[in-house]
Amino acid sequence: DFSEVKDYNPFEHRKIAKPNSTIGTLIHLVKGTLGTGILSMPLAFRNGGFAFGIVGTVISGIIYAHCVYLLVSTSRKACRRSFVPMLGYTETVENVFTHGPRGVKKYAILARFLQVVKILQFYLLICVYLVFIGNTLKDIVNHDFQLGWDTRVFIFLAAVPLIFTTQIRELKYLVPFSAIANALIITAIGITMFYILKEPISLENRSMWPAWNTLPAFIGTVMYALLGIEYVLPNENKMKRPEHMLGNCGVVNVAVCFITALYTIVGALGYAQYGDDTKGSVTLNLPANEALAKSTQLLTITAIILSTGLINYVPTDIVWRKIQHKIDPKRHNFAQISFRFGMLVLLTAIAVGVPELEPFVGLTGSISGGSLVVIIPAVIDTVFRWPGGFGRMNWILWKNVLVLVFGLLVLGIGTYFSVVDIVAIYEKE
Repeated sequence: DFSEVKDYNPFEHRKIAKPNSTIGTLIHLVKGTLGTGILSMPLAFRNGGFAFGIVGTVISGIIYAHCVYLLVSTSRKACRRSFVPMLGYTETVENVFTHGPRGVKKYAILARFLQVVKILQFYLLICVYLVFIGNTLKDIVNHDFQLGWDTRVFIFLAAVPLIFTTQIRELKYLVPFSAIANALIITAIGITMFYILKEPISLENRSMWPAWNTLPAFIGTVMYALLGIEYVLPNENKMKRPEHMLGNCGVVNVAVCFITALYTIVGALGYAQYGDDTKGSVTLNLPANEALAKSTQLLTITAIILSTGLINYVPTDIVWRKIQHKIDPKRHNFAQISFRFGMLVLLTAIAVGVPELEPFVGLTGSISGGSLVVIIPAVIDTVFRWPGGFGRMNWILWKNVLVLVFGLLVLGIGTYFSVVDIVAIYEKE
């Protein structure tokens, strides 16, 4: 009975050598969500329309914040029920199903599915980065040197520095790379906004609402930009005052409000300025003959190259821990090098096969946003509360059902249309 163990406070049993402050956690959470996805927000508004884009982004931010709340609160309750100080994302899912109603205990294996989804999410993100770098280099080099090279050539070139960044195995050695990358992204956003606001903005000939076939792309792109839920529990588990994570003025609400407002402003103003000419990354819309505009693109691709090591760390670490016991310890070093290089070759081949940014952005957002961000938090909250605890007239249950339906739509429809777009590009060529 959960009510019998409410007195157990997991916060009091956490032994953290160097806990993070509330402000430090807020900064980390903002960093985890604020990335190159913000540069795709004008694309989201192109697909969703100006008016619907604003409303849709705000609603998506609210849903995202609520799902983060469900994840953290359920994890805390699972900790109290199991008398453990902290649980990670997949550990929370496994714990909830293992101790849930008899009919769902067998679905504790869902935690393994989550690991597969996380692996796909991060590897797809590297594909998105390769395509983005390739397109950006193509615009810069072909404009300046009139070479006329295909995007695929630049994707191959973009993979060269990643050979080195993806070989870094220790997380602490990646910290300086991430810090520099964040500074470069913020600088790029500032310069981009300067160009967006430089010319008069008009809503003439701007769509206000989405077409039926562009709505999934809008949702997928927004959810891609909001990816970052996997950073929440690791940060909450290392907080000096974890009780500050939730609440009306808690870390989650402050971070999501800031991110949602920033994304909405960049998306709305970017689309209002460039309209149907808005590209996969708004930096590609900047004047190609101005040094400051080019610096924005160079800042962005440099930041991406520096951050790819961290992106690659998560899936590679998961896979390596699963297979290392099957390999002779004397050959671990060679196996690590070979595996990391082989995965980079595979991801480069995928990016070269579909050198368009928009479908990749939508696909990544649909898979990760639909499952990790929306579906799983709603499911584990429902399973933990079952069969009671849903409030008057079971309103919490019906609310979770609506969130679950939204997540399934993002996952199913968004993935379908993204794959259709990728196939169409392949057939056209």
